[in-house]
Amino acid sequence: MIKKTILFIADFFADQVPGGGELNNEVLIKILFDRGYTIRSVNSHQVNHLDILYNDNIIVANFVKLSEENKIEIQNKNYIIYEHDHKYLKSRDPGLYTNYKAPKDQIINKEFYQNAKAIFGQSNFHAEIIKKNLNIDSVVNLSGNLWSEEHLQLLEEMNAVEKIDKCAIMKSNIPHKNTREAIQYCQALGLDYELLEPTPPSDFLRKLGKYKTLVFLPKTPETLSRIVVEARMMDMSTKTTQNVGAIHEDWFEKKGSELIGVMREKRNAIPNLVEEIFK
Repeated sequence: MIKKTILFIADFFADQVPGGGELNNEVLIKILFDRGYTIRSVNSHQVNHLDILYNDNIIVANFVKLSEENKIEIQNKNYIIYEHDHKYLKSRDPGLYTNYKAPKDQIINKEFYQNAKAIFGQSNFHAEIIKKNLNIDSVVNLSGNLWSEEHLQLLEEMNAVEKIDKCAIMKSNIPHKNTREAIQYCQALGLDYELLEPTPPSDFLRKLGKYKTLVFLPKTPETLSRIVVEARMMDMSTKTTQNVGAIHEDWFEKKGSELIGVMREKRNAIPNLVEEIFK
C-alpha cells in the first residue's frame, strides 16, 4: 500500500532553531519518513492554500505564525495538534492563573483545538491543563518526548561517566527558566555549582552529563522538560519544582538505562499513534 503524504506545520524546524520542541519534531518527521510517508515540512508563515488543499493529513506543531484563514481551512482536514506549550492562551502561560485555569476571555484558538482529531500533550500535567482550559476529551498524554537514536546512545555513554560532585545550572536569559533563583538556591545551601552556556544539543549533553545534580527551578509550567529527563537518563539527580511535567509521570523514579529504555519505546509508540489517527 502506498503511504500518504503528511503536511507538517511548525513555526520553526530544528535546522532553524535547535529548541526542544523542534528536536522532538525532527525525530518524528524522520521516523515517519523511514516508515514510507512523504513528509512536507512547511514553516507556519509560509503555508498556502495549495499546501492544505493537497494534503489530507496534517500535523500542526507550534503555529503562532499560522494565518487565521489557514486555521479555518485546516479544520476541514484530518489534523493533529502536537502541542509544545499552551497556544490556546493569549499569554501562553497557565501559571498566571489559579489552579492553571484561565478566564474565558483569555482563551484563543478554541475551535482550532476542538476540531483536531487529537491534541498531543507531553505529560499528564500538560494534558490536564489543556483539558481544564478547553473542556475537551481529545487530549492524549504522550508521557514523554522523542530523541534520535544517536542522542539516546550519547545519553547511554554519559550515563556511565563518573560524576563531578557539583550542581549544573542551565544559563538562560529567559525569565521563566529562572536561572537566578537556581543560583540563589545553591548559594543558600552552600552547594558548588557551575553555569552551563547554551551550546549545540550533543555538546550540551556531554557537558551536563559530567555533573552529579541538575538544579532547574522553572517559574511556569513545563510541558515535560527535556533537560530534566535528559539529566535523569544520564543518571543525575535533579532538584526541581512541581512545575515540571516529567515529575508527575510514573516513570520519573527511573534513572539511567532504565529511563532510556522508556524513551526509546516512545520512538515506536508516538509514530504508531500518529498512524492510527490518520488511518
